[in-house]
Order: sequence, then C-alpha cells, then structure tokens
Amino acid sequence: MTTKELSRYDIIKTLIERKINGTDAAKQIGVSVRHIKRLKARAVKFGAAGLIHRSRGRESNRKLNDRVIALAKKHLEETYYDFGPTFATEKLLENHQIKINKETVRLIMVDMGLWKPRPRKQPNQRHSWRPRKDNYGEMEQFDGSYHKWFGQEETCLLLSVDDATGKITHGQFDYNEGVQAVFDFWWGYFEKNGLPLSIYLDKFSTYKVNHKHAVDNYDLLTQFERAMKQSGVKLITAHSPEAKGRIERMFETLQDRLVKEFRLADINTMEKANEFLKEYIPKFNAKFAVIPSREKDLHQKLNTSVKEKLPQIFSIQNERKINNDYTIRFKNKYYQLDKLQPVTVYKKDTVIMEELLNGTVKINLKERYLNYWVLPEKPKKEINIKLPVLTNREPNGWRPPADHPWRKYSLTVKKEINIEQLIANFNQ
Repeated sequence: MTTKELSRYDIIKTLIERKINGTDAAKQIGVSVRHIKRLKARAVKFGAAGLIHRSRGRESNRKLNDRVIALAKKHLEETYYDFGPTFATEKLLENHQIKINKETVRLIMVDMGLWKPRPRKQPNQRHSWRPRKDNYGEMEQFDGSYHKWFGQEETCLLLSVDDATGKITHGQFDYNEGVQAVFDFWWGYFEKNGLPLSIYLDKFSTYKVNHKHAVDNYDLLTQFERAMKQSGVKLITAHSPEAKGRIERMFETLQDRLVKEFRLADINTMEKANEFLKEYIPKFNAKFAVIPSREKDLHQKLNTSVKEKLPQIFSIQNERKINNDYTIRFKNKYYQLDKLQPVTVYKKDTVIMEELLNGTVKINLKERYLNYWVLPEKPKKEINIKLPVLTNREPNGWRPPADHPWRKYSLTVKKEINIEQLIANFNQ
C-alpha cells in the first residue's frame, strides 16, 4: 500500500470507531461524503486492502498491442532514427498505418536512446508578434536558405511565404540567390500566382552577403528593386532577420522535415528536388497553413501586355553610351549599330543593355530595340563617322542635276546683284 492509502485507512478506522463523523472524514481525505461511505464499507469488509485502487495491476483497455509496439520500434530504429517524435508519429501512420499517440512515440524513442528530452527554455527577451496581414497575396515574405538539403554540397532554397495564411506560395532550389536565380524564381511565381501587392525581404543578410557562387550578388537589390517597380509590386526591406520571423521559422521547420523527406525519397539532385517540391508544398500547406482574416485574394492576374514584358522585366539592365562610330562596348564586347533603326539614334545617346535570362542581349532606346551585330574583335581606333544620325530611312542617293536652280545659285552673283541694286537705288 502507498503512504496515501495507509493515511486514508487510519482516518476510515477512526470513522468506524465513531470518533469522527462522515463529514469530518470527507474533509480530511478531500472526497465527498458519499465516497466516504463507499470507503468505509470496503474497509469493514476487506480491511486495509479494501482501500487499494481496484484498477491496480490490471491492463488498460487502451494498452497497445505488443506486436504493434515491436513493429513501431523496428521502423523507428531502421528508418526514422533521426526524426523527432511528432514527425515520426506522422510517418508511422502515413507509411505503415501504425496509429500511436505522439507522446507514446516520444517515450519509446527516449527509451531507445533516439530522442533526448529537452526542457522548454524561457527566453530572456520576448518580441511582440506583428499581426498577420488580412488578405492572401497582400504581402509575401521572401528569402533564401543555404543548407545541405541533399547530398554533401550546400544549395539554396528560395522560398516565398504568404504573410496572411502562412502558405508556401512558391519554392525553388538553385545554386545561389544571385540575380538570375531570384529573377527566375519570381518569373515562375508571377506566372503561377499573379502579382502580389508587396514583397517583404531582408535588406542586409540576404542581399548583401556574398556567396561563393553568387558573383552578381552585389547588384541584386538594385536590379530587383527596378524589376519590382517596373511590374508594379511594392518592395519592403526588413532591417533584421527577426522582422520577418515567419519565413525564418519556416526554414527551421523545413531544414528538419524536408531533409528527411529527401532521404526517404532518395533524392540527391537539384532537378529531382524541384520536382519533389511541386507535390510536397500542397501537403505541407494543408497541414500548417492558417485561415486568413479575410477571404479576398489580392494577387493581380497577368494580362497579355505584362506577360509579353516579363522577359524585359526580369532582365539584367545596365546603361551605356553610344560611341562616335555608333558602337557600344558592353562586357568586353563591341556592338555595331545598323544604319536602319526603328528610332532616331544620335551619337552619345544613352541606351539600356538588357541581358535576358536565356543569355540574349537587347539594346533599348526609348522603349524600342535597336538593330545591331557583334563585332568579331575590338575596333582598331574609334573614328568619328560623318553620318550625323541613324534613322529608319535609307538614303536614296539623289543629287540635283547640273541645270538645277540650286547649282546656278552663287554667292558672288548674289553680291553683284545686290551692289547694282544699291547703286540704282542711290541714283534715284
């Protein structure tokens, strides 16, 4: 018997001896008078053993089958050895139809040495939570995370998370988060979801840290700002990672869950990983997304004109000046302009060199693309071509004949005529 049960027996024994009444005994034990009567009847009939709880020693009706426990332990040891208890519980049900409470799985994993209990730490400083946006598509949090997602080499997971719902709206693996990778990401986002109202990104850590593969990272924020302004999307820059905590916590979750999903699916290449994301993201959103305050979708669907401009919007743009010989130097190449152009071109005009994601270079002047060809080598010397302007008209080569009035006109004759007229006027 336990100490508690022995103490109860002493009180019930006093009650049987009529030294106290039922009300006093109920107060001392902390039960109802009705229950005191039950305890007294058992003590009279069975003695002290009557106060032992009758469920002691009996198996619970909800006790798991030993075979189920053994099977769960087998899968935990062979397959889910690096999983957390919650994630392991989900996978046991999803892949093996073994339904066990996550706390039971936690105890099993602790007993097997697969999980170490961690005390919940209280933070020294608490940050106030920023309220979620009201509508889906009102603000997208965007960032990239370098991690060993699959294999031994780090790759970058570019991710956008809707602030109102917590949904992953788009995800894509790339080698870095440079200009081309980010532009390719948002091109795919726009085609799939439309234009969001605003994008929230980390000004300092994401776009100011140089990665060994992101050689164009220094120019990313400028190019990205220009592209979003051109597409009509508001860009909001955070001054610390904590400001966009939702996507930071999302990466923490994915670095635990997604890495293990890749291992189970035997994924070890970027192409397979991007294909896997297409099926994984909807399942992830179904489990973790929340319902927004309002049901309106603020994404603006792409019209035909915007779709046609996407290659230009997501191009790397730089300004250059036209030389006197109507050549343009850009990235150690020389581009010679044709005589015929869709717009009037002058020497020293400023043009925009647009590098498309497929590697094509276009020369933009006043929203018109100029005709050119690439010179095989650097010109020996820049010459000042007498042609003052390039237009959309071909010179016709016409010259006035010898008997044309223009050719008969002479400054000398004109001067003589003027002098004779002056003399005649003076004599009058």
